[in-house]
Amino acid sequence: MDREAFQERFGLIGESVALKQVIDKIIQVADTDITVLLQGESGVGKDITAKAIHAVSHRKHENMVIVNCGAIPEGIIESELFGHEKGAFTGAHEAREGYFEKANGGTIFLDEIGDTPANVQVKLLRVLESGEYFRVGSSKLRTTDVRVVAATNKDLWQLVQDETFREDLYYRLDTVKVKLPPLRERPDDIIPIFRKFVTEFSSKYDSVFKGFSDDAKELLISYRWPGNVRELRNVAEQLVVLEKSQFIDTEKLQKYLKGRQHTGSADNLPILADKQQHTSNGSAGDGDQQLIYRALVELRNDIGDLKKMLGTFLYSTFSQKNLKALPQNIQDEVQHSDISEFDIDVGATSEENIGVQPFAEADISEEENSEEEAFSQFFSAEDIPSIEKTEQFLIEQALQKYDGNRRKASEALGISERTLYRKLDQYDLQ
Repeated sequence: MDREAFQERFGLIGESVALKQVIDKIIQVADTDITVLLQGESGVGKDITAKAIHAVSHRKHENMVIVNCGAIPEGIIESELFGHEKGAFTGAHEAREGYFEKANGGTIFLDEIGDTPANVQVKLLRVLESGEYFRVGSSKLRTTDVRVVAATNKDLWQLVQDETFREDLYYRLDTVKVKLPPLRERPDDIIPIFRKFVTEFSSKYDSVFKGFSDDAKELLISYRWPGNVRELRNVAEQLVVLEKSQFIDTEKLQKYLKGRQHTGSADNLPILADKQQHTSNGSAGDGDQQLIYRALVELRNDIGDLKKMLGTFLYSTFSQKNLKALPQNIQDEVQHSDISEFDIDVGATSEENIGVQPFAEADISEEENSEEEAFSQFFSAEDIPSIEKTEQFLIEQALQKYDGNRRKASEALGISERTLYRKLDQYDLQ
């Protein structure tokens, strides 16, 4: 099957290079029994890809069993995967087949494999290597012949480094890795996919979609789509149903975009109207003023978050090293204020307000000096650093300080590890 026929059969819309590379790799490995690991953010279509792999394989006439490892409670996941015997535990009133048994001869899709508990990972490794397993409560060895397709939205190798995922299981799963690109990395595909969804929902709900303005089209492309194709589909459905027979402009579209745009530092920042929409005396109209006000509110919230992150970083970096290297106003706040209440002027450019003062005569290690020098160089520029640039700097410094350990870096920055992963992707940091 060639690429075009494959795309048409499974509804994979797009002409981007990234998508073509993925499809070529899928076609190459689909008709084998090799284990495939699908890696990508939530909403990129890992489930559709897994179904496509099964549908063009020689196992296509057998069962495909889909298992969401992250949705099964830890206490019963072993029983769900491998089955159990009658009386194996309280409530086991009869024997039951597990997913590997049901998938015998076909394909098993292990979604969110990174969320599998440690005790189950050992048994997964065995069934992947030899096809052998035991039902819970049984000593009888059973075998199964399945093709395994696994998926994750996490960095499995990082989980190995954090000792939450077995290294041997990682190598067993990572036979062929297919990285599914997020929607923001293939912007040329956004409009064609959106039109496909709009056509489907217009037919489903007997509605008419009037189209959208050029500015709205640009907004669709520039938006980051944190939920990827799943989010794009939801937005298309909402527009067809809730904005029925309306021509979509940026103001209407903006109501349904809840994530972060490519440009601009704040989430959901609106794109301001052009000059033709201003009033005749050159001032902004009521609509523009409303958009500007919303943008300022979002910007204020981001600055507040940034102050907290900056304060936390300063505390973790300097509090036990050499507080005298900091300006007096920040020293006082580090020592006497709650971290979340820091009043740090991130817009200041003078040395008196935010630049690092010359060090007092003290024993300072080379590592400490390099951290403080980096801090001083970053904030000594004549131009006010943007919020995103400041945020990126803090993340880089935290990761450097903790030798790339993301858990420790996120704790030092005062953000969740999940947020840190999102930020790393946003700023393309490794």
